[in-house]
Amino acid sequence: MSRSRTSRPWIKRPASVIGLTALSLGLITALIATLSPWPATLLIRSLFESEANKTVEEMQRHATDVPLTETLDEVYSDSEENTSLDVFSPAGSDGPLTTVVWIHGGAWISGDKENVTPYARNLAAEGFTVVAVNYTIAPEVTYPTALNQLNEAMAYLVENADRLRVDPNKIVFAGDSAGAQLSAQLATAITSPSYASTIGLTPSLSPEQLDGVILNCGIYDVSGIPNAPGLGGWGFRIALWAYVGDKDWSDQPGGEEMSIIDDVTADFPRTWISGGNADPLTASQSVAFADQLDTLGVETTRVFYADDHPAQLPHEYQFHLDFEDARSAFDSTVTFLNSIDD
Repeated sequence: MSRSRTSRPWIKRPASVIGLTALSLGLITALIATLSPWPATLLIRSLFESEANKTVEEMQRHATDVPLTETLDEVYSDSEENTSLDVFSPAGSDGPLTTVVWIHGGAWISGDKENVTPYARNLAAEGFTVVAVNYTIAPEVTYPTALNQLNEAMAYLVENADRLRVDPNKIVFAGDSAGAQLSAQLATAITSPSYASTIGLTPSLSPEQLDGVILNCGIYDVSGIPNAPGLGGWGFRIALWAYVGDKDWSDQPGGEEMSIIDDVTADFPRTWISGGNADPLTASQSVAFADQLDTLGVETTRVFYADDHPAQLPHEYQFHLDFEDARSAFDSTVTFLNSIDD
């Protein structure tokens, strides 16, 4: 189903958000000329994985020492590879807990649940059940496979709620970067029957079960990517070619359906949303989406920073727990989650 869209500016400044500065102009030209997104995708993925490993090491320096109960590598679907999840909850506590389902980022072409393990464990230590979910990344599969898998994961969590200490009526989606996009898209499908019909998804959760959304450094409108400048724009075009499965991805249903900024309704769940002041996506993506939620009357907790804030906070700043602002954002996230328990 084709929908009319107004193209919005993609980034605030022509900076790279995905760390591609190591590529030479000649290599970029050669890769663009290929007939497949695979070579460039694998190169981007390797760069992402290197940065992710460094970030995990940083988070480990701030790891909780609270005893946790852990269920690792639980397979929720046999549809494709990498459909497993990890579950963390405080040891010794009883009954189901408010459950945070964290969807990792990686531009839809990289990433793993282990990239968020230290953060998930820290959240669980605050009194929640936290689930880190894997999904099959592109170009191994294309849209909407990952979205459908995540919907399957929600059904699995509800079916196994007692064993996994999941409260099926207090579920909170959380995500970073592309994971925030997937979280917001799935939440939109759950709370907007017309949008669910458009994308052909039967949600596994009811609106009453989805009690909140946590969005870090996300992407909610891809309409400006075809004209986005610099290496950042090039990298996102490659990622979306891989994810949607067509070089002319913006003309495909997936390229339209990913932009949910105009599809959210007043029934979208209460939201915590943030982005760094040095993240070129913040103004056009996170702030713009927060403004849309405010317009709709959705309860929204905004954590943003002025351009002249003393610290320059990059894309995915929330995982850089060496930053005081990242630790403060974590505390704000916990406060948001505790409000769901009230």
